[in-house]
Amino acid sequence: MTKADKWLDWAVRLQALAQNGLAYTTNAFDKERFDEIRQIAAEILVEPSGHPLEVVTDLFASETGYQTPKLDTRAAIFQEGKILLVQEADGLWSLPGGWCDVDCSAMDNTIKEVKEEAGLDVEAYRLVAILDKHKNQPSRSAHHVTKIFFLCRSLGGQFVPNSETLDSRYFDLDDLPDLSLNKTTKEQIELCYEACQAEHWEAVFD
Repeated sequence: MTKADKWLDWAVRLQALAQNGLAYTTNAFDKERFDEIRQIAAEILVEPSGHPLEVVTDLFASETGYQTPKLDTRAAIFQEGKILLVQEADGLWSLPGGWCDVDCSAMDNTIKEVKEEAGLDVEAYRLVAILDKHKNQPSRSAHHVTKIFFLCRSLGGQFVPNSETLDSRYFDLDDLPDLSLNKTTKEQIELCYEACQAEHWEAVFD
């Protein structure tokens, strides 16, 4: 673990303790202390994140209630052995998907994200994996994230330019484009392909 990773972990733990304290305390003095701890946690992240304090505070220290991991859902759609990827605004590629909306199940969110990002109508037919982002991605984030991968079957449709993605294409697994490793790794794509080829599959989790 790098020095920056250690600082991130410490800040995340402080933020979680402060947010949980704010959710349950009824003591005004304790509330002030938890607010201060939360602000310190945000200040710790200013230098490693490269963002101004106002931005870090808004992204990292503005939630209320007991802090839980965020949910990210991803769709794996194969066609003749090729995987469907969407191109993000930064030019990198990933499996279609994103944050799970509060009014959607994980499956419904996956179907919605594919329609928005790739223009396809799909059905999700197999749960591939439920993975902890901190254990499986080289890129770290200030929040713990649980990533859920589904195999999906295309029912039709076509890519439509939109505000989230620049393009959508199928790629050979041995000729993948530059991936947005914060969202999708080669190992995750290979795991999805393994699940696609299996007659029976038990979801992977960690």
